[in-house]
Amino acid sequence: MAYPEKVLGEDEEVVAHLHPHWTTVFGPVVLFLVLVGVASFGAALVPAGDQQALWRLVVVGAAVVLALVLVAVPLLRWRTTHYVITTHRLLHRTGVLARSGRDIGLSRITDVSYRQTLWDRVVRSGTVSIETAGEGGPTVFSAIPDSEGVQQLLNQLVEEDADRRARDQVGHLGGPWDDPGDGTTQQFR
Repeated sequence: MAYPEKVLGEDEEVVAHLHPHWTTVFGPVVLFLVLVGVASFGAALVPAGDQQALWRLVVVGAAVVLALVLVAVPLLRWRTTHYVITTHRLLHRTGVLARSGRDIGLSRITDVSYRQTLWDRVVRSGTVSIETAGEGGPTVFSAIPDSEGVQQLLNQLVEEDADRRARDQVGHLGGPWDDPGDGTTQQFR
């Protein structure tokens, strides 16, 4: 799914749209499979009798409630967490019902680093830390897929943004020869 165009500027393009690494939902998926097995086994253990249907319904209902709390909520959190890298900024949006977000302009980024444990290297995940101008500490994003690639991409985009801003600044100031409007040219000093 493409990131909503309404949050992007006129000349801004999405370069990468990421969610947290799939390992963040691995536990809830395994837990779901365990819940299904335990609920099936529990429903099968209910002794025969007049109340059998009711007790089976209670077992299945408890499993559904646990699945909603322990499986659906983490999956929704994963799905509604966005790391969007554009040609001008990094956007972080999170939240299921209540939303929060942060935008970091590429021009404010002073350093991008990543950290990977051995397990992170195996599954190609990691933590990306972003230092910005005028802030107290780094902004840290955990469970980023291909954290090394994201770090390199952000460094490249920061350089391209600085070059673009320099070109815009020179274009705004004028070239070495400016036309003062009277048909003559003068050297810009």
